[in-house]
Amino acid sequence: QNASFNFQVGLISGICMIVGTIIGSGIFVSPKSVLANVGAVGPCLTIWAACGVLATLGALCFAELGTMITKSGGEYPYLMEAFGPIPAFLFSWTSLLVTKPSSFAIICLSFAEYASAPFYPGCDPPQVVIKCLAAAAIVVITIVNSLSVKLGSYLQNFLTAAKMIIVTIIIVSGIVLLAQGKTENFTDSFKDSKISVSSISLAFYNGLWAYDGWNQLNYITEELKNPYRNLPLSIIIGIPLVTVCYVLINISYFTVMTSTELLQSQAVAVTFGDRVLYPASWIVPLFVAFSTIGSANGTCFTAGRLVYVAGREGHMLKLLSYISVKRLTPAPAIIFYGAIAIIYIIPGDINTLINYFSFAVWIFYGLTVLALIVMRFTRKELKRPIRIPIIIPVIVTLVSILLVLAPIISAPELAYLYCVLFILSGLIVYVLFVHFKFNWPQKISKPITMHLQMLLEVVPAEEVTE
Repeated sequence: QNASFNFQVGLISGICMIVGTIIGSGIFVSPKSVLANVGAVGPCLTIWAACGVLATLGALCFAELGTMITKSGGEYPYLMEAFGPIPAFLFSWTSLLVTKPSSFAIICLSFAEYASAPFYPGCDPPQVVIKCLAAAAIVVITIVNSLSVKLGSYLQNFLTAAKMIIVTIIIVSGIVLLAQGKTENFTDSFKDSKISVSSISLAFYNGLWAYDGWNQLNYITEELKNPYRNLPLSIIIGIPLVTVCYVLINISYFTVMTSTELLQSQAVAVTFGDRVLYPASWIVPLFVAFSTIGSANGTCFTAGRLVYVAGREGHMLKLLSYISVKRLTPAPAIIFYGAIAIIYIIPGDINTLINYFSFAVWIFYGLTVLALIVMRFTRKELKRPIRIPIIIPVIVTLVSILLVLAPIISAPELAYLYCVLFILSGLIVYVLFVHFKFNWPQKISKPITMHLQMLLEVVPAEEVTE
């Protein structure tokens, strides 16, 4: 028995984990970009609902995979079983260096935008301020999560509560305003919409960014109580709950802002607060800041697990999969993430990072769901406690192909090419270090590993026994 993180998660915690990880920075950042891509209120709300449906279907596919192959580490073990080590390695390579750190960076940048907005009324906060704040946030979260699993999860519960409060405030004030007849922004809601394959897929990218985390429960399958009942239940309750919240929040925004005003706002929820909750409008940026920090903390919590699993398979630097002796946290992995996220903050702005992130991540979501379809034929002997109709993974696979190809075909940008090249560069690393297992990196890394091990007080997971 390896060191298990002694931390059991039940149904309510499962739903909280889904809601808590999904509702984060996205809903406070994406409405502007979704609207900018489709241009009108009607299609905008439609896309928010459609993203929720897609996330639910995707999560159900993951639930079948997660109960069929009960290993933590997200997509990694599924790709390993279906397609062998190379796609699995490319997934952990991309997660390690692109998707996880860039999402960490996006979340901390959104935190910084909201935290600094009240101090610069009427104008955009300077980029320097935003980037320094974001970097500070990354450092703090990294430290908390390296110090203690308990502290990380207590912080998570507190921040989830804060986030539900702000979401409730926005939704309730929206409903009150609708009841008072503030509906003029919803008339002719499909007028002036600009719909094309590329605009829809980019709007989807931004909408789906707000739903990211729909697969997070799979990262902790090993820790879920009674997973065959609780995993699908958490998904079927959790994600539609989030979808309803998101659509209602967007409706609330539109009760007080026309689409033009929403597009000009620096921080949508802050503008909303200024108009609706004055003089208590300081509540909004404060709680949004809590909420974004909460989702960053959640990302950090699950990200450490992925590296830990890849390191266990020998696909990553061994050191990254070590666990702290005194604190039982995957400290090296978490510190590594923080460092890379800070590198992403320096050149990046939120929208570019989101498109870059979504593009990379949907390549692997598509592959993983395809793995589900493939294993229906190649691995018939595996037990499937949760078995979903085959049409669901087929739909999800087709949608992810569309999502990945549409922006490249209709509005090609170099960023996408870099992204593909970066993913493929993992092949070189794989051939050299995993396949042929060259000796010279071992000679260099052994002493480094040893010194870092002493510095961080970490050991391989196998040595920490129950």
